[in-house]
Amino acid sequence: MTALITQVKSKLFIHSSKKSMHALDGAYASLLRGRSLDFEDLRPYEYGDQVRDIDWRATAKHGEPLVKRTKATRMHTVLFVVDTGRGMKALAEDERPKSELAVLVAGALGFLTVRHGDDFSMVHGDASGIQRLAPSGTEGGLEHALRRIQRAVDASTAPNDRDALLGYVARTIARRMIVVIVTDEEPTTDETERMLRRLKVQHDVLWVTLRDADPVLHTRAHSARRDVDTSWRVPDFAHGDPAIMAELAAQEAADIARRDDLLRRLEISHTEIEGQDSAVPALLRMLNRRSHARL
Repeated sequence: MTALITQVKSKLFIHSSKKSMHALDGAYASLLRGRSLDFEDLRPYEYGDQVRDIDWRATAKHGEPLVKRTKATRMHTVLFVVDTGRGMKALAEDERPKSELAVLVAGALGFLTVRHGDDFSMVHGDASGIQRLAPSGTEGGLEHALRRIQRAVDASTAPNDRDALLGYVARTIARRMIVVIVTDEEPTTDETERMLRRLKVQHDVLWVTLRDADPVLHTRAHSARRDVDTSWRVPDFAHGDPAIMAELAAQEAADIARRDDLLRRLEISHTEIEGQDSAVPALLRMLNRRSHARL
C-alpha cells in the first residue's frame, strides 16, 4: 500500500513547473516563522518569499539571492482539527471522496510543518467522540496521523459535530497554536461563532472548507445520489429541475454568506477547496493572504 505521505508529496511536486512547492515553502515561512531581530542564518531565495527578507549585501557577495532568516519569537505547533464524521464519506465537488481531500489538505500543510522544523498535532472526531493525537515533528508521525483520519472516516457511523470539536479545543488546549480547521459545508451556528471567538483569543486560526458535490445535478443522473446521513436516494426527477436547483442554490448562498461574514468579522483566514487538483493553489492563496495580512 502506497504511503499517504508519498501521495501527498506527489500532489505537491506535480506542479513543479509552476514552482508551487517553493511558493508554499515561502508562504509558510513568512506566515509562521516569526519576525524577531535575532539573526539565525541565510538560505537561497525561494519563490514566494518576501522581498524585504532578502539580504542584499550577502546577495551581491554570493551572486545569488539570499534570504535572511531570524530566530522565531515563539515556538510553533500546528494543530489540525478535522471533521471525521460520516459526512466525510460523501463526495467533494470534484466527485472524489471528501476524506481523500481532507487527507491531502492536512498532509500538505503537515508536510510543510515538518519540513520547517515545527511540530503538529491533531484533533478529530464526530458526534460519538473526539480523539487527540500526541504532537510529532516527523514524517512518520504525519503518516500515522493521516492514517488516523482515513480510518476514522471509514469507521464512523455518527454524524459530523464541528461545534463539539471546536469546543474541545477551546476547553483543553491552552498553549498557543496555529489551529487549522478542516471541515465541509455544514452551516455555521451561533455555537460555532461562540467557540471561534474563544479560540481566537488563544490561537491563530485558519479555516479550510472542503466543497461538497452537488446533491442535484444539472442533467439526469446516470448513477444514484444518496445522502450519507440518511441513505435517502435523490429522485431522478429532481436532477435538472430548475425550481429545485434554484432553491438549493439560494440556500447554499445564504449558508456561505453567513459563514464568510463570520470568518471575516473574526479575521480568520479561509479558503474553499473544490477538489484535489485545485487544493495546492488554494492553500497557497490562503497562506499568502494570511502572511501579507500580518505584515
